[in-house]
Amino acid sequence: MKRIKSLLTFLLVVGTVLACSKKREPEVQVIDEGNKNGQSGYDTSGLLYPSYTGLVMAGYQGWFAAEGDGSNRGWYHYQGNGGFYPGNTNVDFWPDITEYTKTYKSPFKFADGSDAYLYSPYDYESVDLHFKWMKDYGIDGVHMQRFVGEIKASNPSGKRHFNKVLENALKAAKKYGRAISVMYDLSGCSSADVAYLEQDWNELVNTFKLYDKTENPTYLWHNKKPLMTIWGVGFNDNRNYSIQDVDKLVDKLKAGQKQVSIMLGVPYYWRTFGSDTENNPLLHTLIKKVDIVMPWAVGRYGPDSYNPNNLRQDMQWCNTNKVDYVPLIFPGFSWGNMHKDPTIYYSIPRNKGDFLWTQAAGAIQFGAKSLYVAMFDEIDEGTAIFKCARESETPLNGNAGLKFAGIENDLPSDHYLWLTGQAANWLHGEKGYTYKKPERTP
Repeated sequence: MKRIKSLLTFLLVVGTVLACSKKREPEVQVIDEGNKNGQSGYDTSGLLYPSYTGLVMAGYQGWFAAEGDGSNRGWYHYQGNGGFYPGNTNVDFWPDITEYTKTYKSPFKFADGSDAYLYSPYDYESVDLHFKWMKDYGIDGVHMQRFVGEIKASNPSGKRHFNKVLENALKAAKKYGRAISVMYDLSGCSSADVAYLEQDWNELVNTFKLYDKTENPTYLWHNKKPLMTIWGVGFNDNRNYSIQDVDKLVDKLKAGQKQVSIMLGVPYYWRTFGSDTENNPLLHTLIKKVDIVMPWAVGRYGPDSYNPNNLRQDMQWCNTNKVDYVPLIFPGFSWGNMHKDPTIYYSIPRNKGDFLWTQAAGAIQFGAKSLYVAMFDEIDEGTAIFKCARESETPLNGNAGLKFAGIENDLPSDHYLWLTGQAANWLHGEKGYTYKKPERTP
């Protein structure tokens, strides 16, 4: 009888253990693949985007808010210092709102007296439209910007906003089969803020199930781990955090319970410690620890000063040191309204897409395997590629000589979406593309 009881007890314990082990089974299985720095990776079967290689991704700010959208942030990021009204705004471009199903009346008007409307990414409908455009034009996806200064516990409205926009984007990415990843921006951070990034990442992993391949089949992975980006490392503009702070963070993330792949956003002249870069050899040591390096090119050159040889030498360094390289391209630059200075509209002219295509062609023909496009929706500094109003169709902006820049009047509002899609086609292996910008047929 004792033997029978003992056997029953043993079977009960085994059954309980097996049941618990099934409940606690990890969302992804760790496998030893001998990846970067000797780390193991995960089973990536079932993922739509197991690698950044071969993709054209854009940055997605998602930081705009509209009065009445439920975020309780007013006209956040549309407004200038002190409010949002004609003559006081931070944005140079005005979105083409024709296709949005939910819009908000702004304080601006057109020359004919009609009201001008804006969208909010706090609304799922607007984010859904953006991801639909990505699919329609063949852009692989976006890196969702997450500003560490905006998501701290001391800024609950900011964290709520960026969590809601990320929730919207993950849903839309899954719907349209677009790649998506989280990109942290360290601008304005302190050393403590940099350390906080780890906590926020863990919260996102748990809240949105980022490692769950069924829940998020289009989340972007690289080197058999989910990709996250840390942007803003090594700049020599007197930031309140150091390369050492980020180095410690990377070590902790790489050794964490949930392994990650990391892309590092660095200054454009990171390799030579020139111009915009802190002269600190630890930057190169840090870059060798991560999976991808992405230099920030916005504002570093214009149509007359672009030099693809810098990219070529960057790629040679990365090949030698076994770090993947993603070059950045951008359509142009403008920030007259932010500075209330009409002389700096179109500071870096778009030239109807010639500038963007020159960069894309230079990168692809030198062997770039992926691209980062700055940015999808950045109308503050005029780098947006999404549908924007043509200059002649923008609202009035006060009586002090200010205006709104816009898409060239003889181009459709989707021109830069289309051109970015053409670069993606080329990178994906389609034939017939050259340094000459492709012509769009009606």
